[in-house]
Amino acid sequence: MLNADPREAARYLGYHRTQPDAAVQALIEACITEVEAAAVPKSTHERFPLLFSGDETFLVASLHLKSRSLMRNLAGCDEVYLFAATLGIAVDTLIKRAALMDTAKGAVMQAAAAAVIEAYCDEENEKLREEAQSEGLYLRPRFSPGYGDLSLDCQRDFLNLLKAQKNIGLTVTDSGLMVPIKSVTAIIGISSTDNNCHLQGCEACSKSECTFRR
Repeated sequence: MLNADPREAARYLGYHRTQPDAAVQALIEACITEVEAAAVPKSTHERFPLLFSGDETFLVASLHLKSRSLMRNLAGCDEVYLFAATLGIAVDTLIKRAALMDTAKGAVMQAAAAAVIEAYCDEENEKLREEAQSEGLYLRPRFSPGYGDLSLDCQRDFLNLLKAQKNIGLTVTDSGLMVPIKSVTAIIGISSTDNNCHLQGCEACSKSECTFRR
């Protein structure tokens, strides 16, 4: 069951240390309701061995990755989940329609959809955590291409490994954009030791100058 946090949508709109006024708050909540009604959330994942193949480089099946940030995240891991999720194409249509009718509502709808996809990812992540826990294993925070110094260039190979187009209808354009747009890919480390870290998203990213950082 989707249960997006309006505060996350407000953060995507640029509200950090301030609260939106009553009118904006009502619009945020209304947009979340619309997105949740339109969404057809789907996810897919696969579990792969993780090989450290050199300085800040990794090999997951045929996927070659290079990232200092990801290296810190995956320290002590021998396996990973590759994970992808989407809200479906109807949400993209909803956002486009809102933007055509009202620029401000279009922006709020974008933020609402971002909050909804993150809430869905959290739900699916919890299922993976429970699966790992049943084996005496622990998960690291989700780490997505585009976080820190992990390039978006890996998206196509990432999605091909997951057979994402077949499994959940998720593809990537020649310019690197995922379709449907409100989709997420992530690497989740699997470790035999608990690092007692529950940070995710912004907290796991080194881009301290990002406008949307918590």
